[in-house]
This record gives sequence, C-alpha cells and structure tokens, in this order.
Amino acid sequence: MTDAHGYPRPQLQRAEWTSLNGAWDFAFDPEARWSVPAQVSWDRTIIVPFAPESPASGVGDTGLCRAFWYRRSFEAPQRQPGERLLLHFGAVDYAATVWLNGQLAGGHEGGYTPFTLDVTGLLLDGRQQELVVRAEDDPTDLAKPRGKQDWLPEPHLIWYPRTSGIWQTVWLERVPARFIGSLRWTPNLERWEIMVEVRVDGAPRDDLSLRIVLKLGDWLLADDTCAVIGGEVARRIVLSDPGIDDGRNELAWSPASPTLIPATLELRDGRGEVIDVVRSYTALRSIQLQEGRFLLNGRPLYLRLALDQGYWPESGLTAPDDAALRRDVELARAMGFNGVRKHQKIEAPRFLYWADRLGLLVWEEMPSAYRFTDTAVRRLTHEWIEVLRRDSSHPCIVAWVPFNESWGVPNLPTVAEQRHYVQALYHLTRALDPTRPVIGNDGWEHVAGDIVTLHDYDDDPQRLARRFQLDPGEPAALARVRPEGRLSTCGEFALDGKPVMLTEFGGIGFSRTPDGTWGYVRLDRAEALAERYADLLETVRSIELLAGFCYTQFADTYQEVNGLLYADRTPKFPLEEIERATRGSRTARDLRVEWQQRERRERVARRWNIPTE
Repeated sequence: MTDAHGYPRPQLQRAEWTSLNGAWDFAFDPEARWSVPAQVSWDRTIIVPFAPESPASGVGDTGLCRAFWYRRSFEAPQRQPGERLLLHFGAVDYAATVWLNGQLAGGHEGGYTPFTLDVTGLLLDGRQQELVVRAEDDPTDLAKPRGKQDWLPEPHLIWYPRTSGIWQTVWLERVPARFIGSLRWTPNLERWEIMVEVRVDGAPRDDLSLRIVLKLGDWLLADDTCAVIGGEVARRIVLSDPGIDDGRNELAWSPASPTLIPATLELRDGRGEVIDVVRSYTALRSIQLQEGRFLLNGRPLYLRLALDQGYWPESGLTAPDDAALRRDVELARAMGFNGVRKHQKIEAPRFLYWADRLGLLVWEEMPSAYRFTDTAVRRLTHEWIEVLRRDSSHPCIVAWVPFNESWGVPNLPTVAEQRHYVQALYHLTRALDPTRPVIGNDGWEHVAGDIVTLHDYDDDPQRLARRFQLDPGEPAALARVRPEGRLSTCGEFALDGKPVMLTEFGGIGFSRTPDGTWGYVRLDRAEALAERYADLLETVRSIELLAGFCYTQFADTYQEVNGLLYADRTPKFPLEEIERATRGSRTARDLRVEWQQRERRERVARRWNIPTE
C-alpha cells in the first residue's frame, strides 16, 4: 500500500507492505509507573507517526513525562505456509517495549534508529491483532543521545520541544521463510566496481543463490548470480568502463548529475525458483581529501552547505509527509547550496532518498548526549553503530560527524578519557566505513578527524576575513585561531594537509514577530538580512584557506530565527537572490559549463533511454 510518508526503507523495497500510521489509542504515564498493558488507562488517541509534543499528533502536550503508551488493532495480511510477518519501527524515542496480543514481542533502545520484530508466532488466527507499545523517554536524562531536545520544561536558546515515543513510520511486511534481510552497497569509482553485501535471514538452507541485476534504462550494467554461503553474500561487481568522458561522467553520481543505478535482487532456491525479490539502488562516486581540498569523483569540489535541523512547526522532528522532505532538498539546491549538514538529528531515510535522487550532499551528525559517563558512552556508541549500518549505502552521505562542539565531552582539553572517547569513535567510524571522511568533533577542540572544522559567529565580515586569511602552508597559524574563544586543537592533533572548513557561521536572525525569539545577530528588516548575507558569503568565499562552508541556517527553528527561510519554508528574501549570494555571481564560463553538462546528460539519456526525472 502507499502512505503519505512514502516507503520507509527506500533501498530495500518489496512490492507489498502495510502502513500502521494513523489513529492509535494513547495514554501518558508521567512517572513511568505502569509496566504491562493491563495497567494502562487509555484516555485519548494520537496520530502516528507524530510525537505527542507536536500539534500534528492531535495531542500537542509538551509537559514533562517519562513514559507513553500506544495501542491499536490491525488485520494481519494473508500468508502462505512458511511465510513470516515482520513488524518494523522507523524510530521510537527512547526505549521501546512491544507486546502483540498480550505477549511480549521485544524491544529496542535508541531514539533515532529502526528496529524489526518477527511477530509471526504471536499472531491469532482469524482475529484482529492487538499491538501495544510502551516508550520510555525520561525528559531529564542527559546521558542519552537527545540532540536539540530540551531538558527544561520550556524551550530555551538553541534547544527545542522534546520528541517522545513513536516519531517515524510503523509498518508490516510479509516475507518468505528465507528472505533478504539487509544489504549494503559500497562503490569504488577508481576500480569501476560496486561491492554488495547481503544478509539472508530466516530458516537456514544451503542451496540458495542470489541474482543481482543492475540496469540503467536500457543499459544493462551487470547480471550476476552467486551462491549464498552461511547466510551471506559479499560480491564485487566490476562494471564495464565506458571509456569516454561522456559515459564516465554521466554514470558517476554528483550534485550536478545525480545518477542512481536501479538494482533488483532475487533470492532463489535450489531449483532456481525465485523466493524473494527486492528493489534497491546504488551509485558510483568517490570521496577523497587531497592537499587541503575535498574531492568528489577525483575533482575538487567547494562545499556550500547549510545547517539543517529538520524541524517543522506543526510536526516537530517528523516531516508532515514525504513531499515536505523532497521540498527541503529542492529548496536547499534552489538557494545555491550543494549540501546540508544535518544537525543533531538522524533524518528519516526518505530524506536521504530524495538527496540521493535530486543531488544533495549530506553530512550526517549524531545527536549529542550532554554528560560523560559510562552509560552515555555505551548508549551513544551503540546507536552510532546502528546509524552507520542503516545509512552507509546512501551516495548522498559524504561525511560522518559523531560529536559537535564538545557536547557530551565538555573537558576535552584537560581530561584524557574524553579525548580517548572522541578518538575511539573516530577510529571506529573509519573502521566501519573507510570510504568517507570523519569529523571527530565539529567546531573546535579537534583531537581526531579528517577535516578541520571551525565555528565562528563573528558578525563583522572584515574581522572574520582577517582571522582566517592564513597561509595554508603554516598549520601553526591555524592552531592559534580561537573559534568562539575555544582551542582549535587539543593534544597532538596534526593539521598538516587537512581541508579546513567554516562549518558554522552567520546565524543572522530576522523575524516578522521578534518577541520571544533568539538569534546570534538580530536585524529588523529583510533587506538588511539580504545585504548582510551577501557581504558575509562574499567574504567567506574569498578566504583561500577554506575548502567550503556551512551557513547557519536553512530555516527558522522554533524560537531560533537564524534561517534563510521562515519555519514554514517561505524565503525571507527572494530565492534567486539567496542563490546568487550563496554561489557568487555566475560567470560566462559557469553558464557554459552548465549548458555543456545539461546537453551531455540529455544526449546520454537519449542514447540509453534513461529517464531524466
């Protein structure tokens, strides 16, 4: 079936699925006193997948509460003998416990990552199934990854209303006794190959095989069949190199040409019969850092990012629908940005799908905890590994950011244990994904990382220019820069040869109704905002040291009115003016290159009958 929020897992799709979004019974449990469904006093309804703090949920209660209960009935899909029924949750903040028909089905800890339960054995024949979910989310717990969710009763400064309970899609999926449980794509553009790793779940069997077909329009790129050994497949698919630049450039994914390669995977039994089919996609692209620059597909790319926090006024961290996610990607591109830094949020996979499809680079950042304890370390590390597992196949993601501004590690310069923690997460991330750069601690106090990122909200463009007009060949000069009064580096962190980026700056606040709002810098006219933005961006682009920037921010977020867009995504001044300031004036050469790229895309699309939309 279809759903306004779209297929929840865009890189592993089956033809049939059932959304459980919609009206559920609901109850608050302020002190977390209830432990089993029989104790609950159901007294209202809620619209899933919107958090109870959001107006879109129909509840809109932002008070402090430790636990939340959900209940709904559903009709189980018809199943053939041996088939299984999987219950999927996109995200439940923070710890979920699930019952089906009064029996414990399982649980999960971590507010930003998905989990799946096989509920086949708990189904009742010929009857409605009753699903109950308990979500525990202590609003004052600072040792769990919580991002920008406030721990005080009312939002303050740069922290916003909490997101508790179910906040992404809940859905059912019918699968065969043996099925494709997960897959991961890893491209290697230099060798013109794509690595695919597949896990087969369900009853073990020795005679399974997997067929992998990659086809772009009429262009068959690969048709490969291999044995499933130990429930797994790890296969390098070597593609035929087109040879000429036209083919190479058009097959490589980039913001200018976001080519996705559709994939079909068929799981077959020993007789060659297809027992499971999934649709997916991948892309060819490479990321390198070289001589202080960021390289995409072997060519330097100046990064123009916007800080994107991913909140909506009526629905909080949950997008109103799939169209809203697509619109955000399109707006970022229309404002001249080639990427976003998703700030303190693990965004829904549908956003990454639209970034993949439309061509927008993404830095993915782990929501912070705010204490340094054994519990905080365990929780964040566990959830970060799940984030990497969920999202590593998306070509749009070009950097990982496990920490921001020393949040959760407040004494990095003086406490060795905290430095070891950041270094450990950096190396763990590089071990699990060696293909992307990792920014150990975005903003300042770098102890590990591949890019030097600095935050500076100085509102004087000339003063900002003087601070960063440094000789790239003298890293010691950069070490003396004090972003927001903090050390740039700690310990023996080496700056030599690393790209340098200004990844938070600007923060120019403007609002139609300034009362009760907040901003780093406040202006009283939209025209003043346009002028200040243009001056600031011209200055930043002129700084030779920088390999790119990330402007604060994409859109207003609750009381923080630093956006180029209002919270409803209306531009504060015309999009074309924002785009010109972001990119700089386009020269005749820029226009000629754009025309040549467009003509080449159209020519290759005609040749291979590739859809252009």
